[in-house]
Amino acid sequence: MKLKVSQRPEVFFDLFVESAENIRVTAELLKDLLTDYTDVEMKARRIQEREHMGDEITHSIIRRLNTTFITPMDREDIHLLATALDDVLDSMEAASDLFVLHAIEEPRPEMLAQADVLLRAAVQTEMAVKAFSRLGKAELEPYWVEINTLENEGDKLYRRAVADLFSGDHKAMDVLKWKEVIESMEEALDGLENVANVIESVVLKHA
Repeated sequence: MKLKVSQRPEVFFDLFVESAENIRVTAELLKDLLTDYTDVEMKARRIQEREHMGDEITHSIIRRLNTTFITPMDREDIHLLATALDDVLDSMEAASDLFVLHAIEEPRPEMLAQADVLLRAAVQTEMAVKAFSRLGKAELEPYWVEINTLENEGDKLYRRAVADLFSGDHKAMDVLKWKEVIESMEEALDGLENVANVIESVVLKHA
């Protein structure tokens, strides 16, 4: 495999934006699934298609990374951000798939709240990634601060949701099914915080 000098090193930033946009759209689809709980299997397939699209974007980044001599930032940071973005999609796809696998009759209110926070964080992530190529701390810091705030909000939702599940008011089998979904949603939000942390680290490195 020959290394080549990329004619457009900013292509990595373009692909990051494509990935972040895909995450935002997937978060919208997940919220729609929970808000309008009909045609669940079809909606879960759409999310799965988005996850596959995310895999292709990630593979494209890795392929370019392996064949490009000059990159706009450290190679390990490119790989780290690409995989961090991909992890978010994996968690959202897992959450949607669990509704189908477990034949869940209706989502819990806490899941709806999680989906709302997740979408807000996905929007902030998309905006941050679109500004990422400029590597400006003053421009990007508000985004990673807001994503951290939303992740903290998500943590509180998660703790309250788990506490309710183990209150003794629910059937044991339902508790197990719901807990898997709630955990996948929490992992997706944690993943967005990880993306923000990677962006912050890179920006501070270039400051």
